[in-house]
Order: sequence, then structure tokens, then C-alpha cells
Amino acid sequence: MRSKVSFTADGVRCAGYLYLPAETGPAPCVVLCHGFSGTMDRLFDYGERFAAAGFAALVFDYRSFGESDGEPRQVPDIGGQLADVRAAVAFARGHERVDPGKVLLWGNSLGGAHVITVAADDPHVAAVVAQIPFNGFPKKVEGRSTGETLRTLGAICWDALRGRLGLRPYYIPMVGRPGELAVTATPEADQHIHTLTGGEHRTLWRNSVAPRGLLQMMRYRPAESAARLACPLLVCVAAEDRETPLESTRELAERAPRGELRVYPGTHFTFYTDPTFRDRVVADQVAFYRRACAMV
Repeated sequence: MRSKVSFTADGVRCAGYLYLPAETGPAPCVVLCHGFSGTMDRLFDYGERFAAAGFAALVFDYRSFGESDGEPRQVPDIGGQLADVRAAVAFARGHERVDPGKVLLWGNSLGGAHVITVAADDPHVAAVVAQIPFNGFPKKVEGRSTGETLRTLGAICWDALRGRLGLRPYYIPMVGRPGELAVTATPEADQHIHTLTGGEHRTLWRNSVAPRGLLQMMRYRPAESAARLACPLLVCVAAEDRETPLESTRELAERAPRGELRVYPGTHFTFYTDPTFRDRVVADQVAFYRRACAMV
């Protein structure tokens, strides 16, 4: 069963959907958090899978994205998004069908960093899954020249300046082809865009984002939060990931006192594009959550 819900964070309405398992009574609840420019419709499949496994699942849009309120639109703000995650956790704990002692966090990409950060300051979170999580930018982005990197930095700084002056954001594409000005420029850009937009189906995701959020990410240190985690952490990563590379993401599992690392064949985008691959990953995540809930 899925129902539309909403909650407020710092006075901003965040929209979401709550999936409930067939069993009655309070259930463990997975709060799912999307990535840098993501929207919750990319997580509907995960919500359905967790509900089928006996968990409640809450998906939602960060402020200024998707169905949530917030202006200007398409502006990632780390502080605001962390507040949104905390509000989502509070909403889940207050729901009559959720066991408040078994709220679980799940995050993808930048959302993977957020769930670690939030859980580090919330000892009542039962467990965390960080999927292809952000843990700092690689020193060199494969396939991006020095000139292209400088051009991207220029766009970031220009957008940040416009934000300080109260002007309209300077938007750039989230995904583009090599040589194009975009947050992520890959040879498989067309395939990635087709997947993220849902192909022929309507989607909330837009290939447009204010890059000022990347400036905040340069100072974001989720590994420091991982070292303070009291609950179990499972980090799921791709062996050939160029966006959140293995050499940086493994640090999150290594620094967490109760951290585990699972490495899968594929790239960052394999988690989005391959349903069979997702079967395996979600099965591992469900087993991890069940073990964690049994210890609460």
C-alpha cells in the first residue's frame, strides 16, 4: 500500500510517499534519500521492494526538487537537505504503522553521505545503508580536461555569487556528453538521461541544476561522521565507479565502528540501469536490515 504524505522542515513542505507492508502492526521503516539532483520517483522501485520484504518505506523530495516546495528550484543545499532528512525521520517515527525504535536510513550518492551524517548525531537510528555514497571529489575526473574543469569551476563560482546577490540561479545540465558543461559528463550521457527521465514515462527529474551546491560538497566530510556512528553501516559500491570511486567510498566503511563494505561489478550508473543487478543489491540490503533490527 502506498499513500502520499508530507512533512515540514524549517517551515518548508516536503512531499513524499509512504509504502506499507501487507502485515498489520508497527513495522521497521526505511527512510530513503536520493542524490545530488535526484527525485523520489527514482526510488519508487526501492520502496516497493522494501515493502514487499516487510518494511515500511518513506521516499521524499528534498526542498526545491520534485514535488516539494522551496524556491528557487533545483538548488541543492547540504544544510537544508540534512534538515529535510531529519524531518523525514521524525515523521516516520511518529507514524502509527512504524516501530519508532527501528527506523533505518538508506541513501544513494550524495544521499549516502547525508544518512551517515544524520545517523551520527541520532543514536536511535537502527542501521544505515549508503549506496555509491559521496565521500569527497576525486582528485582528477576521468575524461575531463583541465580546461573543462576550470570551466565547471567558473560556473560553480558564478552561480554561488548570483545566489549571494539574490539573483536567479545559473543552471547547468546535471548529465552531459564529454566536453559539455555539466556536473557529470560521460560517453553514456544519452543512456543515463534516458534512464533518469524514465524513458517514455513522465518523471520528476530534470536535467538542470544550480551548481553552487558543489562548492558546499568540497567541504563536506561524511567520513568524519562515519567514525562517530553507533549503529551498523553497510556501504554498497561499484568496482568501476568514476563518480564516487571505490578508493574514497571504502573509507566510510573502514572508519565506521560497525561498518561493512560490499563491492559489486559495474559503474555508478549500473545501480540505476540494471534491474537484475538491483535484485542482488536489495537482497543484501534487506538481509543487513533484518540482522540490525534483530539486535535492537
